[in-house]
Amino acid sequence: MTDQLLPVILCGGSGTRLWPLSRETYPKQFHALAGDSSMLQDTATRLHGISGDVALAAPLLVCNIEHRFLVATQLQQAQIENARILLEPTGRNTAPALTIAALQAVSAGADPVMLAMPADHVISDRKAFHESVQVAFNAARAGQMVTFGIVADRPETGYGYIQHGTTEQGGTFEVQSFVEKPDLVRAQSYLAAGNYLWNSGLFVVRASVWLKAMKAFRPDILSACEQSMNGAQRDMDFVRPESNAFQSSPSDSIDYAVMERLPKMPELGIQARVVPLKAGWSDVGAWDALWAVREHDADGNAIIGNAVQHGCTNSLFLSSSRLVTGVGLDNIAVVETPDAILVADMRRTQDVKKIVAHLQTYGQALAHSHRKVHRPWGWYDSIDYGERFQVKRIVVNPGASLSLQMHHHRAEHWVVVKGTAEVTNGDQVLLLGENESTFIPLGHVHRLRNPGKLPLEIVEVQSGSYLGEDDIVRFEDTYGRVAEKAGVNN
Repeated sequence: MTDQLLPVILCGGSGTRLWPLSRETYPKQFHALAGDSSMLQDTATRLHGISGDVALAAPLLVCNIEHRFLVATQLQQAQIENARILLEPTGRNTAPALTIAALQAVSAGADPVMLAMPADHVISDRKAFHESVQVAFNAARAGQMVTFGIVADRPETGYGYIQHGTTEQGGTFEVQSFVEKPDLVRAQSYLAAGNYLWNSGLFVVRASVWLKAMKAFRPDILSACEQSMNGAQRDMDFVRPESNAFQSSPSDSIDYAVMERLPKMPELGIQARVVPLKAGWSDVGAWDALWAVREHDADGNAIIGNAVQHGCTNSLFLSSSRLVTGVGLDNIAVVETPDAILVADMRRTQDVKKIVAHLQTYGQALAHSHRKVHRPWGWYDSIDYGERFQVKRIVVNPGASLSLQMHHHRAEHWVVVKGTAEVTNGDQVLLLGENESTFIPLGHVHRLRNPGKLPLEIVEVQSGSYLGEDDIVRFEDTYGRVAEKAGVNN
C-alpha cells in the first residue's frame, strides 16, 4: 500500500509584529503579503506538482473556530477540494493541534505521513522544497520524526536554532539540540560553526509515530485531545473537537513536547532528524522580513499599494486605502490601513508587538480587529460613527444571507447601492433594487439576503442608544451561530 503524505496546515497565530495589517480577527495568514494569493492559500497549494512516489492527500487544517469561514472561503477561492478543517475552541499551541490532526488522520484506519506546516510562511523555491519534502517523507515513513532546518545566511537573532550532527543519512542529519533565540555574538558563533540551522517550524512524521511520542512524553495532552476528538461533532467540512476536553489540554509546542526530548530517549525508537532546507524560506515574522521577500526598486525600497517615494532608501511602504508618500527616509517601514498607521525603524520591527500589548492593556479594539470586518456572508466596513449613529458599508456574497435577527437598542436604514436585496422586515418580504431603501424599526425581526449572482452592496445607517455588535438576537442562521455567543461573526 502506498503511503500518503497528508499536509497538516496549522492556522493559529495572530501575527502581532505585523500590526496594523495583521490583527486577531484577520491575522497575517489570511493576507496576500508575498504575492497575489494569501499566505494560507500559498501554503495549501505548496505541494501541488510534487513528484516521486508521494501520494498527496487532501489537506487537513487546524484553525481557531472564529476563523473557520475565512479558512473555508479562501480554500474555495484557491480551488482546494475535499479539505477537512479542525476547529480549535481555543489556542493550545502546536503540540495539541498536531495531536488532534493525527487522531483525525487515523480515525478511518489510515496512517499517513503528516507534513505540519504553519500557514504563515513563505517558500519561494517550490522545486527545492519538494525535493526536501521527498527526503523527509522517506525518513518519516521509516519511523523517524523529521524537521527542516533553514540554511543560515546571516547571524539572525530572531529565530531559534537546531544543532545537528555531521553524519548524513539519506539526506538527513541527527538532531543534537534545539537552541533558543540567541544574542548577536552567539548567533555569529552558530553561523561560524556550520552545523546550526534556523528552526523552521516544519515537521514530517507518521501519525501513529507522533501519537506514540505524545503518549511517552505528554500523556496529559494526548488524553485531553483523545477525549475532545471522541466527543467531536462534524458538520459540512468542519470537525469540532469537544470544547471542554480540548481546553483542559496544557499548551505546548511540537519542539518542547517532543522534538527536544527524542535525543534523550533513544529506547523509544524514534530518531529526531533534520533536513537542511534552502528554498527561499521566511516566516515573515515582522515588517523587515516582509521587506526582504518583496521586490525592491533601484534604491532598495519595497512598495505595496498606492505609495510614492522620493529620495528614500531601503524602506517599506504599504498602503491599504489611500496614498502614502515618503521623502528622504532610510530603513523605515510605513504601513497604512484605514484605521491606523505605523511608522517604524526597520531595525526595531520586532518591537511592534509592544504597541499591540499597549493597545490591549488600554482596551483599544484596534489591537483586535480592523474597521473592515469579514463575516461568513461577506464583510462590512464602519465608515463613520458618532453619538447615537453609525454608518456601515455592507457587501453580501451571491446567495448568502445574514441571520434572521432583532436589535433591542437600534433602528436601521438600508440603501441598496449595487445588486438586488431580499429584505425580511417584520411580516414583509421585499425585493429592493439599486437606489431603493427600507427602514428597520427598533425591535423588528429582519434579515438581509442576496438572491443574485453578483455581490450585493448596501449602505446601512444605524441610530439608537447603543450600537455595539453584541446587541443582536438571532432566530435563524445559515452558519450555525444561533447558539453561539452574541457578537461573534454577526
